[in-house]
Amino acid sequence: MSTLIETTNATPANIIVLRGRKVVGGVAEGEALVTTDRISGWGGIDPRTGTIIETRHALRGQSFAGKVLVFPGAKGSSGWSSQFHIARLAGAAPAAMLFNEMTTKIALGAVVTHAPALTDFDRNPLELIETGDWVKVDADRGIVEIIKK
Repeated sequence: MSTLIETTNATPANIIVLRGRKVVGGVAEGEALVTTDRISGWGGIDPRTGTIIETRHALRGQSFAGKVLVFPGAKGSSGWSSQFHIARLAGAAPAAMLFNEMTTKIALGAVVTHAPALTDFDRNPLELIETGDWVKVDADRGIVEIIKK
């Protein structure tokens, strides 16, 4: 007697899928760190630890090292790329970056970080992802899978 096993491409109910545009390719996963505040590279982060140090930032005192950083975009000067490059060299860079607004400073920052990065999503990641959710980023395919905490 044979058993018929049906396979589908359905996504399990506890996984949310987003689609976006690749900025930097690669695959990574990790715990999400989410903020609706823009991030300043120069003077806003400690690149040796990946800690947000900007005085009035919602994530002040928290580190993005090894996490999937979800944020609206960059603010400040062109120091973004140098600070995130130092973070990568120090082993304190994010595992991946998901952001809504593409600018030249964030594009260069994403490239020097070498972390998979996506933008231009079909739905707003800031409305769907919460800090602590597990996020899988496949930037090569433009897919983000969110497993709610």
